[in-house]
Amino acid sequence: MTIPATKARPAEPVTGGGETGSRYAWYVVLVLTAIYMMSYVDRQILSLLVAPMKKDLGISDTQVGLLQGLAFGIFYTLMGLPLGRLADTRSRRNVIAAGVVLWSFFTSLCSVARSFGSLFMTRMGVGVGEASLSPSAYSLLADYFPKERLGVAISVFYMGVFLGSSLSLLVTGSVMDALAHTPVVTVPLLGAMAAWRITFLVVGLPGLLFALLVYTIREPLRKDLLRTGSGQASNLSLGAALREMGRRWQSLLGISIGAIFQSIPTYALISWTPTYFQRVHGWTAGQSGRGLAALLLTCGCAGMYAGGWLSDYWQNKGVSEGPLRVGVWCGIGAALLLPAAYLTHSVELTFWLMGPGIFFLALPMGTSPAALQRIFPNQVRGQVSAFFLFLLNLGGLSLGPLMPGLLDDRLFHNGKMIGASLAITIGVAAVSMAVAFRATYRAYRTDSRLLGEIR
Repeated sequence: MTIPATKARPAEPVTGGGETGSRYAWYVVLVLTAIYMMSYVDRQILSLLVAPMKKDLGISDTQVGLLQGLAFGIFYTLMGLPLGRLADTRSRRNVIAAGVVLWSFFTSLCSVARSFGSLFMTRMGVGVGEASLSPSAYSLLADYFPKERLGVAISVFYMGVFLGSSLSLLVTGSVMDALAHTPVVTVPLLGAMAAWRITFLVVGLPGLLFALLVYTIREPLRKDLLRTGSGQASNLSLGAALREMGRRWQSLLGISIGAIFQSIPTYALISWTPTYFQRVHGWTAGQSGRGLAALLLTCGCAGMYAGGWLSDYWQNKGVSEGPLRVGVWCGIGAALLLPAAYLTHSVELTFWLMGPGIFFLALPMGTSPAALQRIFPNQVRGQVSAFFLFLLNLGGLSLGPLMPGLLDDRLFHNGKMIGASLAITIGVAAVSMAVAFRATYRAYRTDSRLLGEIR
């Protein structure tokens, strides 16, 4: 297909070599994964601070859920849309570097928040910065890898979720255990601070160094471009980009809804499992952090890689809806295993069920955004990713951390029922996920053929 020459402008020059699929391309994956890991350290730091934070600030479980979800998600969701446009028209690495500086600064600023309102505002700032990463990263990787290997590449990038969450749990848990008998710490320039506040400085300030790492990435040549009648790459207007999205609205909406129902259990699990271990089994913050980190690092990362491998395997076999099949498997496995893990009274059985449950839950985390990159032209991939993340975070990031706390406060009126609250949240969302992905098969097959027309 072509865009009329009268509506097109010369494409912005791009830089970088064509090391597509080479060792350098995998270096890019590792750098982006490390940055994504650090973003999740900053994002998930609150999960082990629930008890001291509630005591110091006098807040409820519902407010904790808002701080972990909605506060972060408001600007993370809204800012992703204009940042996605920048990813399609400007240097993607500059967008990422600016975001790293911003979220690291606001994470450090959380250490001086003195009320629910002020902590809510600083968490919003963290979200603004982190909104820069994913749309630009997806677009970069789609230019470095062919579609037959994109599933594994983005799945490895997505391992930053569990690597960062695990590191956050380990660092935060270790700091809290080390300062357990030192409720107040004197910090140069800042004075006396509650021990739990120190963790924000420990994880926030080093993140600034990762902004420099971004500049070891070269901008690749943009592939799969829509072109004018004369063969030049087109710079699409916002209206033209929206029309491209509208042509594939069923796939875009179906994948986004499936991903929402995948992210609700993920965010609920990461946000509240440490609290579950502390309240139900009497573990310390350090024990809870190390236990969940071990499961995320092993079973979570293995699930992500397996999901990417399956998606690419089916792609090579000509099964275009392979990424969506991965989502269906995820929903079935997670619904069978994870609710049972939180309802058992044996901590050993909880671990035996939670491990494979997390494996299944992780399967489509990288394949869902990769599925969208495979069916859209280059000029709209950042904007499509931003819209995908807009829906994903509007639903998943807001509801995942909120629902267990809300069920505790409004349904059970008992903090020790957090296991039942998690089981309900995860079970309902997992079944809904499988249904959403399965319902999108036919539209995705059609849209896969559509992109082949411009290659």
